[in-house]
Amino acid sequence: MTYQDIHAARFLARPNRFIAQVELDGAVETVHVKNTGRCRELLLPGCTVYLEGSANPARKTRYDLVAVEKGRPGLPPLLINMDAQAPNQVFREWMEAGGGQALGLPRPALLRPETVWGRSRFDFYWERTDVSHETSVLRKGFVEVKGCTLEEDGLALFPDAPTQRGVKHLRELIACREAGYETAVCVVVQMAGMAAFSPNDRTHPQFGSALREAARAGVRVLAVECATAPDSLTITGPVPVRL
Repeated sequence: MTYQDIHAARFLARPNRFIAQVELDGAVETVHVKNTGRCRELLLPGCTVYLEGSANPARKTRYDLVAVEKGRPGLPPLLINMDAQAPNQVFREWMEAGGGQALGLPRPALLRPETVWGRSRFDFYWERTDVSHETSVLRKGFVEVKGCTLEEDGLALFPDAPTQRGVKHLRELIACREAGYETAVCVVVQMAGMAAFSPNDRTHPQFGSALREAARAGVRVLAVECATAPDSLTITGPVPVRL
């Protein structure tokens, strides 16, 4: 996925979870933050952030904050995309291009977003008919996508805050699996160069326990990393998962 009209700015403050104040071209600008998570380790005063300009004159803010440079002692800054809407978009592009086949996910004939099953609305439902000799098998599955922006010493971690919604989705994926669907949770790491992905047990041990339970029940736990640039985000390949 790509962004248009990108500008570098200096982060100043975040009055609430929806907006931030930045210095852009020598003036203070209030911008929309496309991530309502805490992001406390990312949005530090003085850091470099990247904004996408909007062409909508009716908006209250002229820019969206979509990426940030995270400082690392002795290392170059790590560019992290923090657009909460981006993981689903890049996952869909990746799946439709057949990238998921490297991780055992099919190139689907049907890939439908925001599909309700049971008490949950999953990010994607997919179908594909596999034909072999004179038989055909309709495969059906659900995938829940999680965006990951938290990095510690080269390890990608999720979540960065407690998520009961995330635990609920894992329980429902287990139920889907028991009902005969293929199921997966895919963590889209919105940065590059991570050694592995792990659940953030320190922040939300219940999510980590639910993720391990889902894996034991046959839900595939996958993680992929992205090539990041101020104006683009692209899934490049798998990241090892440490449960």
